[in-house]
Amino acid sequence: MSDRRRRASNARRVAARRRARRRMLRATWVTAAVALAASVLLLILGLVTARGEEYCVEQPQEFPALGVHGWRGEQLENAAIIVRTADGMDLERDAQVLGVMAAMGESSLRNIDFGDWETSGVTNPDGSRTTSIGLFQQQEWWGTVEERMDPATAAARFFARLRTIPGWQDLPPSHAIHRVQINSDSEHYAPFQDDAIAVVEALSGSCPA
Repeated sequence: MSDRRRRASNARRVAARRRARRRMLRATWVTAAVALAASVLLLILGLVTARGEEYCVEQPQEFPALGVHGWRGEQLENAAIIVRTADGMDLERDAQVLGVMAAMGESSLRNIDFGDWETSGVTNPDGSRTTSIGLFQQQEWWGTVEERMDPATAAARFFARLRTIPGWQDLPPSHAIHRVQINSDSEHYAPFQDDAIAVVEALSGSCPA
C-alpha cells in the first residue's frame, strides 16, 4: 500500500473513532439530561401534589407516593410516628414540628442503626466514640439499643426531655432542638424547618371515627 493510501486509511479510522466518541458523548449527555429532568419533575409533582393535601396520621397507606416536599415512604411513616407520639403526650403542633425537624436533621427520617462514629469518626468531648443510633441519633445514655431503635420510644424520650427545658416554646426552633440533642451546632436543624412544617401540616388530616 502506498503512503498516500495508508494516510487516507488512517485518516478514515481516526474520523470514525471521533464520530463514535461524539455519538457516545451525545448518548451520555442525553441520558443524564433525561434522568435530571425526571428527578426535577418528581420533586415538582411531589410539592404540587402535597400542597394543601392533608392525610390521616393513622393511615400511612394513604400517604402520597410522591411524598411531601421530597419526604416519602418510610420517611413519612416515621414522621407520622413522631406526630402521633407527641399527640399522645398532649403536645401540639409546635412540639410536633420540632420532633420532625430533629429527626430530619439527625437521620433524614430513617431509623438507622449507625451514627456519626461509623460515618465520620466523630467522638464525644471526652474522646470516647459516639454511640448514636435511630431516628434521633440518641446515644446510650438515652436508653437501650432496642429503645433507641424503636421510633415511638425514641420520640417519647425526645419530647420528655423537651418538656424539661424552660420556655422551649419561645426559643428559635433549632435552638430548642439543640438544647435537647446537645449537638455541636445550634443552627444545624434550621434548614429543615419549612419541610417539617409542611410534613406536620400534611399529616394533620382528620381520621375516620
